[in-house]
Formats: sequence, structure tokens, C-alpha cells
Amino acid sequence: MDLGFNLQALGIEWGTAVMFGMLIALLLTGMPLAFVTLLVALIFALGWFGPMSIPLITSRVYSFVMNFVFVSVPMFVLMAAILDRSGIARDLFDAMKLFAGRIRGSVAIQTVFVAVILAAMSGIIGGEIVLLGLLALPQMLRLGYDRGLAIGVVCAGGALGTMIPPSIVLIIYGLTANVSIGELFTASFLPGLMLAGFYCAYILARAYLTPGAVPDVDPTPVSRAEKMRLLKGLALPIFVVAAVLGSIYGGIASVTEASAIGVGGVVLSTILRGEFSYALLRGAAMQTLATVGMIVWIGIGATAIVGVYNLMGGVDFVSEMITGISDNPTVIVLVMMAILFFLGAFLDWVGIALLTMPIFVPIIVDLGMDPVWFGVVFCMNMQVSFLSPPFGPAAFYLKSVAPPDITLGIIFRSLLPFIGLQIVALALLIAFPGITGR
Repeated sequence: MDLGFNLQALGIEWGTAVMFGMLIALLLTGMPLAFVTLLVALIFALGWFGPMSIPLITSRVYSFVMNFVFVSVPMFVLMAAILDRSGIARDLFDAMKLFAGRIRGSVAIQTVFVAVILAAMSGIIGGEIVLLGLLALPQMLRLGYDRGLAIGVVCAGGALGTMIPPSIVLIIYGLTANVSIGELFTASFLPGLMLAGFYCAYILARAYLTPGAVPDVDPTPVSRAEKMRLLKGLALPIFVVAAVLGSIYGGIASVTEASAIGVGGVVLSTILRGEFSYALLRGAAMQTLATVGMIVWIGIGATAIVGVYNLMGGVDFVSEMITGISDNPTVIVLVMMAILFFLGAFLDWVGIALLTMPIFVPIIVDLGMDPVWFGVVFCMNMQVSFLSPPFGPAAFYLKSVAPPDITLGIIFRSLLPFIGLQIVALALLIAFPGITGR
């Protein structure tokens, strides 16, 4: 009881500071975020309320993991894992030169196109960046593309999985904010394509305005037989994308059901290509278990600590502090974006979403703004965090498959123009919410 008295005597202001300081200190020890949040939640639950508060934490955790839509997360992760192990992405990349082969910077352009299609198939950025790092980066370097441009295209293009449905980031946001994931998918599609368009425009500008940035166009025509062979590589990916997104937008299936359709489509594709095997399925399943296990544990920890903080009165305290900054809703949104930028430099997107959205989304609703639009804005912000130093995961994914002479410093410097494009896209979404169709 003394511990409970002492912690509660701090008041919510100092309690917030101590909780945040404890989180940072434990994270600096290298302890995983999921266990840090669970430990801090337990300490504050016992210290602030006593042992009787523990069932309240477990009930919140139970409601999070039992959400039916959450089933779609392992399905989409499994899709990405199977794609990693099949030759579908390689054939898709080869086929795209039919559409971009006659313009300067064609390989970089087709890399962005392939990134969009891969994003629409799975919504996982790590696998996309590794795939593009193995397929596109060596080819661009061999052809004489500017190294910085090639690196930036691979990382930024691979990160489009955050925005293009069926994005796992959108699904987690929808679960946290309690908004329709189908509406989130619809609202994010055009902004995702807009960002991809910005990348293509930047590539073309570099190709035509910067001497030596890209090689000359290959004048060799593609034979009819080669065209037919390459077009076959498009058939299966387009089929999977149409099956997943078509079933969602057509009202045929829910997001969860569509994720199962997507897994079936990818498995069928590997069977038709003669690539399916027990080893492939087992490896994909093990990768899925590891990825989803991480997401679930972070979700459990974040749900617990937010629940405890809410009981302490912390959510109301933070809401009053943020809304008291200005009477202008746009200024409040910009403050939220600044907080997300800061957190994005140190935490992964799962932790950020689950820790901040239970606080931010009610404020957005109280301000009369659309939580679906804010979800798209949040995902665009996470695009920046994927690329930003010092812990931008996109750079580390690429480093794992890049040539040894490409250091993390080179990768991060190469990403700066693309981070700028992402910030421009984010500013446009805030200034013109109608881009989302809301």
C-alpha cells in the first residue's frame, strides 16, 4: 500500500514524466518494447491502484487479441512470406520493362511499379525492400544508375506497402482507432498512388536534368515472343491483386476473408508455377509466426500500458495538454505529427500506433475531424519513419542484401530526397483532406 500511496502522490503530471522516463531507460537497456511496456504497466498498476487492478489489464489485452479482424494480419504476412520464397516478384519485375523500357530511368520507374503491385499483394514492407534489393538494385548498379538514386528508389518504393492497401499499418490503426478498415483502404489508395507518382516524377527529373544519373535508353526492340513470355509474368500477380482488393471493394468479402483469399491465390500461383513445396510452406509459416508473434506481443504490452495510463487519468491529461496548445485544429494535427516524427526515430510503427492512437484519435474526433483521414495521415507519417535515421528500418532491410561497399551512412544520405517527397505528400494530405476522398 505504501508503494501505491507514493506513486499516486506524484500526481498525473509527475506520474507521466516518471512513466515516460522509465520507458526510455528500459528501452536503452536493449529490452524489447513489448516487455518494457508490460513491465511498466505492471509497476504502475500495482503502484497506483494495487493488486485489484490486474484483472482490468488482462481484460483489455483479451479484447485486443480476440478482435476478429486481427486474423487478417497473419494472413497478409503469410502472403508476403510466400512471395519472398517464390519467383513471382522476379517475373513481375522482368515484365514491367514492357511498360517502362523506352524512357530514361526505365529500370527505376519499373521498380516503383513493381513496388506498388507487391504492396497491393501483401502490405509488408520488409519483404518488399529485400526483394527489390535483390532484384532491382544490382541491375541498376550494373547498368550505371546513380548509386544514391538506385538505393533511394528501392527503399522508398519498398516502403509503399505502408500506404497501398492491404497495408498492415492501416489494419492495426483500424483496430486501435475502432474505424472501418475497408474505409481506410479506400481512403489510402489514391494517396499511395500519389506518393508513387512523386517518386516517378523525381526519377524522371533526375534522368533528364542530371547528366549521368541514369544510362541511355537501350534501343534494342523486344521480340513478340519475348513480349508474350514477359506478359505471362504479369498474369498471376494481377490475379492475386484483383482477388484481394476486388473482393473487398466489391463487397464480396470482408478484409479478413479477403486475406484468406489472397493466401489461397498466392499458394495457387506457386502451384501453377511448379514452385510449391513443403519446405516453402514451412519456411513461410515460420517467418509468419515470428513476425505476427512480435506484433501480438507489442500489442499486448501497448494495450496494457495505455489501459493503465487511461485509468490514471493520463489520457485526459495529455488530451487537455495537446488541445490547449491552440484553438486551430490544424496546429494540433501538426503537433501530433511532430510527436509521431520524434517517436518514429526510436520506436517501430506497431508500438507507435498502439501507444499513441488511443490518445490521438479521440482528440481528432472531438475536433470534428475524420478519423479515417487521420489514419491515412498517420500512415504517411510512418512512411517517413521507415526511412529516417538513426533507426529507419528500410535502411537496415536494404543493408542486409546490399553490396558490402554500401554502408548505412550512404543509404541514409540516399534517402533524404525521398523523405522530402514524403513530407510534401504529408503536407498535401493535411492541407487538402479531399485527396483521401473523405
